[in-house]
Amino acid sequence: MTRPALPSAPRTLLVGTVALLATVTACSAPGESDTKAGSDSGPIKIAVVNARSGQLSSLGEWEYRGAKLAIDEWNKKGGINGRKIQMKSFDDQGDPTTGTNLARKIAGEKYVAMIGTAESAVTIAMAPVLKQEEIPNITSGQADALVAQKSPFLFLNGPTSTTYDSTLAKFLIQEKGLKKIAMISNNGSFGKGEHDAFAKAVKDLGVTPVTDQVVTTDQKDFSAALTKIRSAKPQVVFIGSEEVEAGLIVKQARDLGIDAPFAGAAPQGTPVFIDTAGKAAAEGTFVSSPYLSNEVSPAAQKFASAYKAAYGVEAELHGAKAYDGTNILLTALKSSEGATGKKLADAIRATDYDGLLGQFRYGEEGVGITKTTIGVIRDGKLVEQK
Repeated sequence: MTRPALPSAPRTLLVGTVALLATVTACSAPGESDTKAGSDSGPIKIAVVNARSGQLSSLGEWEYRGAKLAIDEWNKKGGINGRKIQMKSFDDQGDPTTGTNLARKIAGEKYVAMIGTAESAVTIAMAPVLKQEEIPNITSGQADALVAQKSPFLFLNGPTSTTYDSTLAKFLIQEKGLKKIAMISNNGSFGKGEHDAFAKAVKDLGVTPVTDQVVTTDQKDFSAALTKIRSAKPQVVFIGSEEVEAGLIVKQARDLGIDAPFAGAAPQGTPVFIDTAGKAAAEGTFVSSPYLSNEVSPAAQKFASAYKAAYGVEAELHGAKAYDGTNILLTALKSSEGATGKKLADAIRATDYDGLLGQFRYGEEGVGITKTTIGVIRDGKLVEQK
């Protein structure tokens, strides 16, 4: 049996309804609850954005583990004022364009804050979107260009390249008396930041590098640059690149007969660097770091024990940085009673936190810690330089 058709709504009613909806939408001011992140009830949504695939995936894995460990600990204690913390990991693939798209995605899905990235170039690409959407971001990047973004929503969970490299330069030149310094860095955001910070630091101490080589971020054969370094006969070689590339550079340098020690910042203190270079090749590398080992303090030992129990592997700097940064964020969320946007950013800035890396005291630039220590790789491990 054929059912009779229902009468259609009058055209004037449909037009009026559409017009009313359009008027309501048009009256919504930019930045109101329809577009801004957050909610005052239910789980508190935090995004963790890092490379989970590709050459920089080790950074993403370390940061994810550190952030998750902190969040799990808070959730076991009841979360934030009774609200559970919900964390989701996003893979930026180490690519700035992918990162920018993810920034829009986490804004659309109403995440209140972001932990990450560990890649300075990706964080810099995301910063304008996160600033516009008023989403606080605590990054493990260290390039000085992060500070140059002048975003009130961007915070570092470690020192800048200037701190890492000025400390290293003073150690090499003033304490070790090494003035024949060669440089090799890559042309990415991290490498350029390291290059510029170290070059300025040695210049301020009256030293000019004997050679200054720049390679690309995806380069695999460094023989041309290393041959020039070998010809310069340096006493030490500064290296400004991420873990895998730095390890390949050191491995190839030893194969070419360069026996001078290498020196660098955070990447050179990681297991990935040591494994890529080889234990023997990495021996004697000087490292500037705010977290030399899991034995530096009782708090570090407790963190390392919990990390090992959770993941079955040893903790290192990047996991510690993410753990500190996440705890700072969660402390600010608690003190602000779950605030979002500018209020949450202000609460982060007002948070004094004694962490694994040291005492965090944030200024207007979003930098909370300005000290590193010099370590050296001995027998495949980073230890304090005596």
